[in-house]
Amino acid sequence: MHPQDLKKILSSGLLSFPITDFDENGDFRADTYAERLEWLAPYGASALFAAGGTGEFFSLTPGEYSDVIRTAVETCRGKVPILAGVGGPTRTAIALAQDAQRLGAQGLLLLPHYLTEASQDGLIAHVAEVCRSVSIGVVVYNRANCRLTPDSLEKLAAMCPNLIGFKDGVGDIELMVSIWRRMGDRFSYLGGLPTAEIFAGAYKAIGTPVYSSAVFNFVPKLAMDFYHATAADDFATTNRLIDEFFLPYLDIRNRKAGYAVSIVKAGARLVGHSGGPVRAPLTDLTAEEDDMLLKLIRAQGPQ
Repeated sequence: MHPQDLKKILSSGLLSFPITDFDENGDFRADTYAERLEWLAPYGASALFAAGGTGEFFSLTPGEYSDVIRTAVETCRGKVPILAGVGGPTRTAIALAQDAQRLGAQGLLLLPHYLTEASQDGLIAHVAEVCRSVSIGVVVYNRANCRLTPDSLEKLAAMCPNLIGFKDGVGDIELMVSIWRRMGDRFSYLGGLPTAEIFAGAYKAIGTPVYSSAVFNFVPKLAMDFYHATAADDFATTNRLIDEFFLPYLDIRNRKAGYAVSIVKAGARLVGHSGGPVRAPLTDLTAEEDDMLLKLIRAQGPQ
């Protein structure tokens, strides 16, 4: 897929990050992962991100990573585009990016580099080296150690024609407005804060209406209903769902660090699409928290 074609796809609709399936021993299960993608694909997400943060990218070995991307691409071919998460040290990110392109991924999500802080010049070099290593489109994830300024993005835009997207995981509205006003339609802009639905209205108001939904993994109908209500300025529906589902959901999610992923895996298990346990250093929800989440899910009706 040409990077500009991918940019067009990412400029509208709902995006999501499927969890990665593990068995009881914590090993990757390609069969149930493929079944998961086949279940989610018809609900209408514009694109799916394989081996993203919700997919526990940070816990995958290189061999597992290839298996995840291969399975996603083969399962979703002709149904929905697959973007592959890449990250870590620059040369590791390049190796993963090239592997993902070889396996047929239509684009990449460049996750923050590993561990160390870096200057803006260093971040520019890191992003540019990854972009130049492939010909497919790249979305940079603005989060944690990788926080780019409007000046840095303007330089990268000139250097890297295939850098087509900016995903924000910081939540700095001033920064987002500055980037949007500076760069205009040079990028597609994606809301990427955990439980992005809470921020969807604010991001839409500043001109960046596209976001990625984690709850799509277990309440896909609710996730799509919320997206369409947001797009239509149907505040009665969005406010109701925020009050009835998302705020109580956040109460569970915020109990422990790392639960932004763990609660999604728990939700998938509770609706009959188990992806197995999370891997260390994450921890699974307690039995009490499972019960709390199940009540929330059931209150929303069939999915």
